[in-house]
Amino acid sequence: MSSPAIERILRGPTGLGTAGLQLRPPAPAAEVAAPAVHAPDVAAPEAPTAALPTVEASLVEAVAAEAVAAAASVLEAVLPDLQLPSVATPPSAPTLPSAPALLFGAPAAAPSGGKPKLGDPIPGLYHHPIAEPDPVRVEALSLKIKAWAIDEIELYPPEWEKDFDGFSTGRYMVACHPDAPSVDHLMLAARLMVAENAVDDCYCEDLGGSPIGLGSRLLLAHTALDPLHTTAEYHPAWEASLSEDAPRRSYRSAMDYFVRAATPSQADRFRHDMARLHLGYLAEAAWSESDHVPEVWEYLAMRQFNNFRPCPTITDTVGGYELPAELHALPAMQRVISLAGNATTIVNDLYSYTKELAGPGLHLNLPVVISEREGVSRQEGYLKAVEVHNELMHAFEAESAALAVACPVPTLVRFLRGVAAWLDGNHHWHQTNTHRYSLPDFW
Repeated sequence: MSSPAIERILRGPTGLGTAGLQLRPPAPAAEVAAPAVHAPDVAAPEAPTAALPTVEASLVEAVAAEAVAAAASVLEAVLPDLQLPSVATPPSAPTLPSAPALLFGAPAAAPSGGKPKLGDPIPGLYHHPIAEPDPVRVEALSLKIKAWAIDEIELYPPEWEKDFDGFSTGRYMVACHPDAPSVDHLMLAARLMVAENAVDDCYCEDLGGSPIGLGSRLLLAHTALDPLHTTAEYHPAWEASLSEDAPRRSYRSAMDYFVRAATPSQADRFRHDMARLHLGYLAEAAWSESDHVPEVWEYLAMRQFNNFRPCPTITDTVGGYELPAELHALPAMQRVISLAGNATTIVNDLYSYTKELAGPGLHLNLPVVISEREGVSRQEGYLKAVEVHNELMHAFEAESAALAVACPVPTLVRFLRGVAAWLDGNHHWHQTNTHRYSLPDFW
């Protein structure tokens, strides 16, 4: 007999654009409806499905084969009613080679040598090139996200407009979410991305940020995502505080839109991922206050929290479906998500290296920490950080393939593919955003 958990999984996708699970009475239409979209209806481009070349596919499959049995045993313990396919397959019809081809695009060719040009990828960095994001959809999203930033939340003063435009939020989100059904779905991700950057810039970084008092600012901003439940006497003061600065206005508005589209479990998942992010901010701030250079493993631990995790893990909400909470909570899925976030965050460390070092003081990133702690040159530290990234990416792909084989539930496989697509889009945006990034002279 099937358990309630299995029955829920087999019911199929829920969320925006489907007959979604609603655990609360529907709000009046005036409260739920988002502003009308004045953008062309653009069909979502297909995510790439090209198979991996033999060498890279073999690497993924070799590690995946070792992980399949462990993943299957975990799944059987957590979901005993789930009927898993046999790992053993006839030689004429192997299962594992199809998993990497389904989840990942073709990796980039080996670098040809020489100094990279502006807009080139980092030599030797393992990644999957993608096509340039659909320009019609990029333009539509860019117009809508700027209108939201200016008209709805008054995000930035006029002197910040050039940097806002240079960030290219529309192009970024279209690249990262190729299966989004509409521009409205993409706006869910775009608002949250802009809001997260507003908090980082204004509270932590170079637009008024400081490690001093950061904990208080982050906690109060977090209540825009995870509302305060208090008495009638104190509620109005908290409510008023959410409009006091751009970070809180952006968090509140972006989250309001998100919870209308997401299921309760998806919204709660996002709140927890943002709490992880804020915890990472605080660790980095503490090191900054004391001029502490962490050990490499300590830095990597901090980066597992201060990383992009909240962005790829909303791929199902943006895609208009739901990965059931029971599957999201699996240890194998949590490992895949952590590996993905860790790898794609090192992409930021590598591409923003010269931008960060141009600022005052010692800005911590993985190349710098390796150089400082392991007594090697800046160039050697940078090139070793590329190797760390590549190892994490290979582990992510192997464990994803193993999980897809061990638990071939359609929403789980689609979620894994969505996370992989987000990593590809994130790399593409970093590589090609020459307004923000350029590479060091290490080749």
